[in-house]
Amino acid sequence: MKKNILLVVILFLFSFYVIKKEVWEKRAPTSVTLIKSELSWNGDSLPNYPTSSPEISILKITIPAHSELPLHYHPVINAGVLLKGELFVIDEDGNELTMKAGDPIIEVVNKKHLGRNLGDEDAEIIVFYAGAKGMKITEKVQ
Repeated sequence: MKKNILLVVILFLFSFYVIKKEVWEKRAPTSVTLIKSELSWNGDSLPNYPTSSPEISILKITIPAHSELPLHYHPVINAGVLLKGELFVIDEDGNELTMKAGDPIIEVVNKKHLGRNLGDEDAEIIVFYAGAKGMKITEKVQ
Protein backbone atom coordinates (compact mmCIF):
# COMPACT_ATOMS: atom_id res chain seq x y z
CA MET A 1 0.00 0.00 0.00
CA LYS A 2 2.80 2.39 0.94
CA LYS A 3 4.52 1.56 -2.37
CA ASN A 4 1.35 2.49 -4.30
CA ILE A 5 1.00 5.81 -2.46
CA LEU A 6 4.68 6.55 -3.03
CA LEU A 7 4.29 5.71 -6.73
CA VAL A 8 1.25 8.01 -7.04
CA VAL A 9 3.13 10.86 -5.31
CA ILE A 10 6.16 10.38 -7.57
CA LEU A 11 3.95 10.35 -10.70
CA PHE A 12 2.12 13.45 -9.47
CA LEU A 13 5.37 15.33 -8.83
CA PHE A 14 6.81 14.22 -12.16
CA SER A 15 3.72 15.36 -14.11
CA PHE A 16 3.79 18.68 -12.21
CA TYR A 17 7.47 19.07 -13.23
CA VAL A 18 6.68 18.29 -16.89
CA ILE A 19 3.82 20.83 -16.96
CA LYS A 20 5.92 23.50 -15.20
CA LYS A 21 8.88 22.84 -17.50
CA GLU A 22 6.61 23.27 -20.52
CA VAL A 23 5.44 26.64 -19.17
CA TRP A 24 8.99 27.75 -18.34
CA GLU A 25 10.32 26.79 -21.78
CA LYS A 26 7.86 28.74 -23.89
CA ARG A 27 9.59 30.16 -26.89
CA ALA A 28 10.66 33.77 -26.62
CA PRO A 29 10.12 36.27 -29.44
CA THR A 30 12.98 36.48 -31.91
CA SER A 31 14.28 39.14 -34.25
CA VAL A 32 16.20 38.57 -37.48
CA THR A 33 17.81 41.40 -39.46
CA LEU A 34 16.90 40.76 -43.09
CA ILE A 35 19.10 43.52 -44.48
CA LYS A 36 21.13 46.44 -43.19
CA SER A 37 23.29 48.64 -45.37
CA GLU A 38 24.33 52.14 -46.34
CA LEU A 39 24.16 51.05 -49.98
CA SER A 40 21.33 50.21 -52.35
CA TRP A 41 21.16 46.81 -54.05
CA ASN A 42 23.38 47.98 -56.94
CA GLY A 43 26.10 49.37 -54.65
CA ASP A 44 25.16 53.08 -54.81
CA SER A 45 25.46 55.04 -51.55
CA LEU A 46 22.15 56.09 -50.03
CA PRO A 47 21.52 59.86 -49.86
CA ASN A 48 20.92 61.82 -46.67
CA TYR A 49 17.37 61.95 -45.40
CA PRO A 50 15.37 65.10 -46.19
CA THR A 51 15.54 67.77 -43.48
CA SER A 52 11.82 68.65 -43.55
CA SER A 53 8.96 66.88 -41.74
CA PRO A 54 9.31 63.13 -42.23
CA GLU A 55 6.63 61.01 -43.84
CA ILE A 56 6.76 57.23 -43.90
CA SER A 57 4.74 55.25 -46.45
CA ILE A 58 4.30 51.48 -46.57
CA LEU A 59 2.93 50.02 -49.80
CA LYS A 60 1.99 46.49 -50.79
CA ILE A 61 2.64 46.29 -54.52
CA THR A 62 1.38 43.45 -56.71
CA ILE A 63 3.05 42.83 -60.05
CA PRO A 64 0.94 40.42 -62.12
CA ALA A 65 2.58 37.36 -63.67
CA HIS A 66 4.37 38.09 -66.95
CA SER A 67 4.13 41.87 -66.53
CA GLU A 68 6.49 44.79 -66.06
CA LEU A 69 6.55 47.94 -63.96
CA PRO A 70 7.15 51.08 -66.04
CA LEU A 71 10.55 52.76 -65.99
CA HIS A 72 10.60 54.93 -62.85
CA TYR A 73 12.76 56.27 -60.03
CA HIS A 74 12.35 56.98 -56.33
CA PRO A 75 13.46 60.35 -54.92
CA VAL A 76 13.35 58.88 -51.38
CA ILE A 77 15.09 56.03 -49.57
CA ASN A 78 13.04 52.84 -49.63
CA ALA A 79 13.40 49.19 -48.80
CA GLY A 80 11.18 46.15 -49.07
CA VAL A 81 10.68 42.42 -48.84
CA LEU A 82 9.31 40.27 -51.63
CA LEU A 83 6.48 38.27 -50.06
CA LYS A 84 5.73 35.93 -52.96
CA GLY A 85 6.71 35.27 -56.54
CA GLU A 86 9.87 36.35 -58.31
CA LEU A 87 11.03 39.74 -59.52
CA PHE A 88 13.79 40.79 -61.90
CA VAL A 89 15.07 44.36 -61.41
CA ILE A 90 17.37 46.30 -63.74
CA ASP A 91 18.69 49.84 -63.35
CA GLU A 92 19.69 52.42 -65.96
CA ASP A 93 23.33 51.28 -65.77
CA GLY A 94 22.43 47.67 -66.58
CA ASN A 95 22.85 46.34 -63.03
CA GLU A 96 20.53 43.38 -62.49
CA LEU A 97 18.95 41.75 -59.46
CA THR A 98 16.77 38.64 -59.33
CA MET A 99 14.60 38.31 -56.24
CA LYS A 100 12.61 35.38 -54.91
CA ALA A 101 10.04 35.24 -52.12
CA GLY A 102 11.55 36.27 -48.79
CA ASP A 103 14.36 38.36 -50.30
CA PRO A 104 14.89 41.88 -48.93
CA ILE A 105 15.94 44.85 -51.06
CA ILE A 106 17.31 48.32 -50.41
CA GLU A 107 16.12 50.11 -53.51
CA VAL A 108 18.09 52.54 -55.66
CA VAL A 109 17.39 56.25 -55.12
CA ASN A 110 17.15 58.81 -57.97
CA LYS A 111 18.15 56.13 -60.48
CA LYS A 112 15.87 54.92 -63.27
CA HIS A 113 14.96 51.26 -63.02
CA LEU A 114 12.16 48.80 -63.68
CA GLY A 115 10.90 45.50 -62.37
CA ARG A 116 9.73 42.50 -64.34
CA ASN A 117 7.73 39.55 -63.13
CA LEU A 118 8.83 36.76 -65.46
CA GLY A 119 7.10 34.08 -63.38
CA ASP A 120 3.74 32.36 -63.57
CA GLU A 121 2.39 33.79 -60.30
CA ASP A 122 1.80 37.35 -59.14
CA ALA A 123 4.68 38.90 -57.21
CA GLU A 124 3.86 40.78 -54.01
CA ILE A 125 6.29 43.12 -52.31
CA ILE A 126 5.95 45.31 -49.22
CA VAL A 127 7.97 48.53 -49.60
CA PHE A 128 8.76 51.09 -46.87
CA TYR A 129 9.46 54.64 -48.11
CA ALA A 130 11.24 57.17 -45.86
CA GLY A 131 10.40 60.54 -47.41
CA ALA A 132 9.24 63.96 -46.38
CA LYS A 133 5.80 65.50 -46.28
CA GLY A 134 4.76 66.55 -49.77
CA MET A 135 7.47 64.52 -51.57
CA LYS A 136 6.50 61.97 -54.18
CA ILE A 137 7.83 58.49 -53.47
CA THR A 138 7.84 57.37 -57.11
CA GLU A 139 8.25 59.28 -60.36
CA LYS A 140 7.43 57.60 -63.68
CA VAL A 141 9.82 58.28 -66.54
CA GLN A 142 8.02 59.49 -69.65
